[in-house]
Amino acid sequence: MPDRTSEAPPAGQGSGKARDHGGDVATLVAAYRRKTLSPVEVLVDAYQRLDAISATLNPVSHEDRAAAFDQARASEARWMRGEAHGAIDGVVTSVKSNVMKNGWPMRRGSKLGGDAPMSFDSPAVGSLERAGAVILCQTTMPEFGWKGVGDSPLTGITRNPHDPSRTTGGSSAGAAVLAALGIGHLHLGTDGLGSVRIPCSFSGIFGIKPSFGRVPAYPASPFGILAHLGPMARTVSDAAHMLNVLAQPDDRDMLAWNSLPPDFRIGLGDGVAGLRVGWSPRLGHVQGLDPEVEALCAAAARLFEQLGAHVEQADPGFSGADARGAADMMWQAGAGALLKGLPEARRTEQDQGFVAAGVAGLRHGATDLLAAFQTRAAIAEAMRRYHERFDLLLTPTMPIPAIEAGRDAPADGSFGSDWMNWSPYTYPFNLTGQPAASVPIGKTMAGLPVGLQIVGPARKDHLVMRAARALESAAGYRGL
Repeated sequence: MPDRTSEAPPAGQGSGKARDHGGDVATLVAAYRRKTLSPVEVLVDAYQRLDAISATLNPVSHEDRAAAFDQARASEARWMRGEAHGAIDGVVTSVKSNVMKNGWPMRRGSKLGGDAPMSFDSPAVGSLERAGAVILCQTTMPEFGWKGVGDSPLTGITRNPHDPSRTTGGSSAGAAVLAALGIGHLHLGTDGLGSVRIPCSFSGIFGIKPSFGRVPAYPASPFGILAHLGPMARTVSDAAHMLNVLAQPDDRDMLAWNSLPPDFRIGLGDGVAGLRVGWSPRLGHVQGLDPEVEALCAAAARLFEQLGAHVEQADPGFSGADARGAADMMWQAGAGALLKGLPEARRTEQDQGFVAAGVAGLRHGATDLLAAFQTRAAIAEAMRRYHERFDLLLTPTMPIPAIEAGRDAPADGSFGSDWMNWSPYTYPFNLTGQPAASVPIGKTMAGLPVGLQIVGPARKDHLVMRAARALESAAGYRGL
């Protein structure tokens, strides 16, 4: 069960009209502006729906309802005075439990994460709160975000709303549940090897890993330059609203761009006509691509042709083994740095997969990491050359639908026991730092969502968002 500090039950009952505001941020905010709907009513409704699903799906790790209602009432007062802070004032939002929020613990899915309240906001949370967002809760994740599924020793198993016997994917697990069910509009995830895109694909929502440095981060992630922060939402438009806020400069991040971002809403509907698009169903090396997933993704690639893009099947040309080796090296080193700071006597309380990754990382030397960085640079150069030919790269986001909940790998043994074996499409673009998004495109015969990954050149986040919006409109995917 999540922590609930200073919980204050709201007066009255949830308003039905809070569920009838049109479904997206722009329509919600228009209702606030007309004073036909209040942020307080929307928050009441969000908590009522959250309470209805929490015991089954388990998306929340911490919440403070009294503070959330204070934020909602303050937003309501601003809208009544005509002094709203901007385009997401009063919009209900969640943050992942590895992103620092002042006054809340940052346990990161671990029993060893600590209960001490943080003394300041991370850049992302600070930007959201300054923009008037109402923070619903902190969402669940696997221990220290080390794997692509949604269970942890601290909070247990987070389950997929499409089929609770399946995982949401991870590590941004709880965020995916809330987004899929429309409990809040904007959800902050992090992505080190696919942790935004994996749960988006498995849960039937949109999410983008922006270019590295587009969203400032502080304190720095132990996983270094692999780690990105990004929005998760039901629609591309909602994610654009959120990315506008997340990308605000913050000098505490020495690697961030720290320049004012463009308005990602502008040009979102310009389409893909005339773009050169590469379609790579296997990146030149992927084994074990599910036939239903491949068929749905191939059909989505054909939609780009129908929308006026020039589509050609072409692999990027980097080695899958090299990408995997570099990702393993850098990821394990981060896990080792985390493990080194934790009491060895308590390792039995931890996810043993995380412990194994950390122990492996402690064996790596500086020369090993330098070699991984050189490999990373070679992969980035291969992708730079690829984007001289193609504006965008399309791949499946995942080779399979959501796996069984509570497992690190499919029960049939088809991918062995290592979770990265069944996520080969995501981590190469953490190495390169390029923008990459997952767009829901349909469901398997068993009713499990499938996503298409759109990868753009470095610093062309707006182009990825524009293509995602075109695909979203053409695919006509309808979630839960």
